[in-house]
Amino acid sequence: MDAATATKPRKRRAPWGGRKRAADTKEKFIAVRCTLDDHVIIGETAAQAGLSIGAFLRTLALGTAGARAVKRPRIEREQLAKLLGEIGKLGSNVNQIARWANTDKRSPDDRVLALMREDIAAMRAEVMKALDRGD
Repeated sequence: MDAATATKPRKRRAPWGGRKRAADTKEKFIAVRCTLDDHVIIGETAAQAGLSIGAFLRTLALGTAGARAVKRPRIEREQLAKLLGEIGKLGSNVNQIARWANTDKRSPDDRVLALMREDIAAMRAEVMKALDRGD
């Protein structure tokens, strides 16, 4: 390491993760007092809408959650996305079984493998439909 490298400061990553900054930065903070029960109800309603509490309250007050509001995936969508990953693993396992059977030169029951593929394809199609990801 030479002297020029030792004195050169390390480049830090931007605290906002390098994302493009919003044109309408939020500079003011509004605090609202509420009961614990009210807070729970507001939080649950915001979660059902798929928004943070702040974005949800902005939507109620202004009609829009804002340009950078993060829509939270509903729990069901998260579970469906995980299920879709598991279905992908099943498909991979079927491919590994077929590869093993082909290298071992033993003929697997093609009907069973075809049924497995059809079942996996049907499960995948239903999950994609539920996730609104036409395929």
